[in-house]
Amino acid sequence: MRWRSTRRRPARPGTRIAAAGVLAGSLVAGLAVTPSAQADPATTVPRIVPAPVSMNTVPGQSFTLTRHTKIVVGSRSADVARVAASLAGLARPSTGYPLPVVGAGAGAHDAISLRLAALPQLGTEGYQLNVSRGGVQLAAPTAAGLFHGVQTLRQLLPAKVESHSAQRGPWTVPGVTISDHPRFAWRGAMLDVSRHFFTVAEAKRYIDEISMYKINVLHLHLSDDQGWRIAIKSWPRLATYGGSTEVGGGPGGYYTQKQYTDIVRYAAQHFITVVPEIDSPSHTNAALASYADLNCDGKAPPLYTGTSVGFSSVCVDKDLTYKFFDDVIGELAKLTPGSYIHVGGDEAHSTPLADYVTFLDRLQPIVHAHGKNMIGWNEIAQADVQGSPATLAQNWSILDGNTPAADPLATAAVQKGVQLVTSPANHAYLDMQYDANSPYGLHWAGYVSVQKSYQWDPATLFTGVTEQNIRGVEAPIWSETLTNIHEVEYMAFPRLPGIAEIGWSPRTGRSWDEYRTRLAAQGPRWTVMGVNFYRSPEISWDAQSATR
Repeated sequence: MRWRSTRRRPARPGTRIAAAGVLAGSLVAGLAVTPSAQADPATTVPRIVPAPVSMNTVPGQSFTLTRHTKIVVGSRSADVARVAASLAGLARPSTGYPLPVVGAGAGAHDAISLRLAALPQLGTEGYQLNVSRGGVQLAAPTAAGLFHGVQTLRQLLPAKVESHSAQRGPWTVPGVTISDHPRFAWRGAMLDVSRHFFTVAEAKRYIDEISMYKINVLHLHLSDDQGWRIAIKSWPRLATYGGSTEVGGGPGGYYTQKQYTDIVRYAAQHFITVVPEIDSPSHTNAALASYADLNCDGKAPPLYTGTSVGFSSVCVDKDLTYKFFDDVIGELAKLTPGSYIHVGGDEAHSTPLADYVTFLDRLQPIVHAHGKNMIGWNEIAQADVQGSPATLAQNWSILDGNTPAADPLATAAVQKGVQLVTSPANHAYLDMQYDANSPYGLHWAGYVSVQKSYQWDPATLFTGVTEQNIRGVEAPIWSETLTNIHEVEYMAFPRLPGIAEIGWSPRTGRSWDEYRTRLAAQGPRWTVMGVNFYRSPEISWDAQSATR
């Protein structure tokens, strides 16, 4: 299923954008939006991705940042202070304003005010945002909610706020009242660092980009046949030897435990939880090549730089296999504050089903013993997986997306009390080519246009599976054909924001025709940021908001 294409590098982002798109309609996520006076461009209907649950524009109440504007923090929380600092860090270079972060005693006039508030109806990640002539009021039950609210606020500002150098104003925020909270708790993006290695800086850049769209899980695919990417002190050759190559025979690489911790910490500052994956029992050639004793015959295979799948398998009958996973998961669990360890479980074509079940049944208690919950690809539902504590199955089946289909693995998981993370390969896999002319990517699951990546819903994927059986959505990006972060960006954008919206926004009211006008406003923002996005002809990219 893995195929390597001939690579042709697309042009890097430039300053030319296609003709301006039309403004978004007056319906956002199924709830009415009060349109504003056309004469005031600062109060036209904002185009925000993901769409808020409820948004009303307030004509005549736009707020303009000035040299005297301050950021007021109404809490002593260190997390809230970091959110305020991130907002100031975003806006200072482009506006040239000092934007000091001050305490609540400074007053709310000519200010962006951030405060924690008891708003139980918004859950743990929701927020309320009110913009009036006097200032901006952002309230949330948690610092995570405030962070998500700041991501909405940055989309209300002109796209040039993303610039690292001073730009000409005005810096006007339209008058709005927004109440917002996510539909699903799990809104993930997966980065495969095993087929090709991505540096710490590249991983952080991806975190910056996905957090803009309220993604809260970064799934790192840390091991595969082509490379092992995390240092394990008790098994050092995994990284130094197993991590020494990649697809095509490049130098590979790996994260030291300090570097991995740095990525985890950086993600947490963006309210993203890292979920590490150690794929098993297949996709294990890098480990088997590193330690001969892990093989049933005691002979290490050579390192692998191709793209085939399903040929490798751990030795299920050896006690050493389970000591190996106990050591690896134990070290990884200590480095990872999140509650999940991903164990893979996919494409185990060389592992007989009985052995596969035996292996998974012994692996799950190891994960639990280290204080973590288990997530695996949908094939884990073949084993005797336990729904409690909180096991998840990540379903990657090729599905219509709108007409429920019978899926035996989804049914088996739900019957065992296991919730699903939905990643249908023909909609959510960001490494699928847009069309036959795409310079990167694969197409074993079909070509995935921007429209196709958006037009599916987790609640209508499977027969016999309800929304209560679904933990959320995730957009994986596999790296057989992707060698650097710019190529990753080309495949992720503009599709990832749509999948983020599927995870965040209410199902009712979403439509492609409405969404594509909101997505158009993201293009100038990405251009300012230097994101190497694909200028899909499906979108009438907005040329105006970059300079407004």
